[in-house]
Amino acid sequence: MWGSGWKRHFFPGFWLVYLGQPISAVAKYQHALPGQIAGYTIIGVFAVGYLVTLPMGWNGAGRPFWICYAGEVALTAAEVPFAHGDALVFCVYLAVLTIAARHRLAPAMITVLVATTTIAPRFLPGDHKIDWTGGFSVFLVSIAMIGFFKIIQSNIALAAARAEVARLAAENERSRIARDLHDLLGHSLTTITVKAGLARRLAERGDALRARQEITEVEQLTRRTLGDVRAAVAGHNDVTLAGELATSREVLRAAGIQAELPGSVDVVGPLYTELFGWVLREGITNVVRHSRADHASVSFGPNWIEISDDGVGGAQGAGNGISGLRERVTAAGGTLNVRSGLVGWRLRVEVPDPVAEPAVAEPATV
Repeated sequence: MWGSGWKRHFFPGFWLVYLGQPISAVAKYQHALPGQIAGYTIIGVFAVGYLVTLPMGWNGAGRPFWICYAGEVALTAAEVPFAHGDALVFCVYLAVLTIAARHRLAPAMITVLVATTTIAPRFLPGDHKIDWTGGFSVFLVSIAMIGFFKIIQSNIALAAARAEVARLAAENERSRIARDLHDLLGHSLTTITVKAGLARRLAERGDALRARQEITEVEQLTRRTLGDVRAAVAGHNDVTLAGELATSREVLRAAGIQAELPGSVDVVGPLYTELFGWVLREGITNVVRHSRADHASVSFGPNWIEISDDGVGGAQGAGNGISGLRERVTAAGGTLNVRSGLVGWRLRVEVPDPVAEPAVAEPATV
């Protein structure tokens, strides 16, 4: 509540300046040295007890707090013979401790006020009139401390909320990086594997020129993938449907899969070109990696995209890549459906239609 180190006690300790009143009273009423020593010692012990007890009240007001609180009340009574009526200044600090406990504030305030104004004066030497001045001071301090503690409580709740927001933001960022890295590396490593295998087969057949070309493309892809990984970590992903369409055509060719791909991406709504780029990347990666297909097809409209093959099918829909892709699609308000059987696999994504649907881009054999 109060911070740490010396700051923890600075604010409560600042108000101990009002103990100067009973200190002056001890010097006024006690002419003998033993009486002065006793009066000053009680004030010092009370001040230390106040600083120790106050944080206890805020942190839960358990049994240690109430033991210390009772000790402070006893010290208040013990100071009366040495400081007389000025010892009732202690009641102001007792009021602060009572408010800090946050335990039935109204009855507690009434009790402290009655004790300060009517009960305590009866034990003072001389006149036993009601101490309206002391009671008014206790009342004002109590009201002020209620407002102060409410502000502190709100600040603590705000700090906790900010910490929770920061934690959730960190979790979301970790999830984003993990998802992006999976999508980037899964696709790129699959492409590198396929093209490296093609280069090996070409080299075995003695076609060194084409093998060198494939290896050169592998090197370029590796460098590009490294840049993509850095961009993913930094949160700057540059995935486009047109780029993924060109890459998919090359990957399917290298894998020996006949492809039917649209010739352009103009039909897709601008809001969804990046999302459909991720869908196409993950779909083609699954086709090349898992399907053992001879034929693959891609088609899309302004608010949907579909990828299919004639491979072995199976349960590819449960992988991490599809799970991450489903998160992206759901965030865009769309739906993702995967259908697979003994033969064939299909991935279809649909999102809200931003405009009226133009003509559908039909796949063209390449």
